[in-house]
Amino acid sequence: MPLAANDLVCNPVFFAAMQTYARQMTALFAENPRLNSIFASQQRWLMAQLGLSLHYRRDPNDPSKGLYVGRFVATAVDYGIASRNTASAFVQEMLAYRFARPADNPPDRRRRPLEPTDVAVQSVVKWLYAHLTILDMLDGGNRAVTLAENPALFARLQPAIAQGILENHAVRNPGETFNLFTWANSGGLVMDCFIGLIDTFDPGAPKAIVGAVSSADICQRYLISKTHLKRLMAKAAEMGSLGHETIAGANMLWLSQQFVREYWAYQAEKFAIIDAAFHAVAAPVAGVSQLSAVP
Repeated sequence: MPLAANDLVCNPVFFAAMQTYARQMTALFAENPRLNSIFASQQRWLMAQLGLSLHYRRDPNDPSKGLYVGRFVATAVDYGIASRNTASAFVQEMLAYRFARPADNPPDRRRRPLEPTDVAVQSVVKWLYAHLTILDMLDGGNRAVTLAENPALFARLQPAIAQGILENHAVRNPGETFNLFTWANSGGLVMDCFIGLIDTFDPGAPKAIVGAVSSADICQRYLISKTHLKRLMAKAAEMGSLGHETIAGANMLWLSQQFVREYWAYQAEKFAIIDAAFHAVAAPVAGVSQLSAVP
């Protein structure tokens, strides 16, 4: 049975799992900052997921199905992800950076679809593998091994996951502070960094101490300008979502419980979507019906 978002939100073990995931995401960004900047904002991440899903849902018998610029732009607008100009600019950027390319041997010579390059696909595979590893930590499952042994599953999993994410309001709008960070370039990475640095989290406490954080280091590591980071932090502080206090002579960053809960709820919804897709697509391969829910 797939893990439910409500169970994950109520399970204290999931917080440690979230921190592991957050550290993995910041490490993944460091491997290839230019490529992984695609996922550095919620808007770009959603557009990337949409583009991949259109590609993997192509139908050789129906030339209109596939990743075409016009179809991508129209679908992005329909989902409310981006304007036509923003979606078009995203496609051109993917082509310029060679994360996408015109497909060889198109089914219809009058229309040439796009396809992701191997480096772009492998980045998303690593993203998915990280999620499956966390899910396996929670219930002793074999999802990550199943994907590693059956890489062709990715082409079936990704569209199901993308659809679940694009149509889930809790994932698209998890909370005011979360949205502030994730809709800003590199803001999601900054948030992942903060969550990963929390030493202990008391669900009953109003604050979670992150520790001493260097703004210069954050800017350099996640390719965010000092001005941009300062604006994010100032706005979040106005909202009461974070702040600083002196502890043992050091200036320590803290996050409000509400901010942490927004992150927690978002991750729970996203992981539940991924797990549901895995069970639906990979169950015959993995025998996932034997997986148990989080205790």
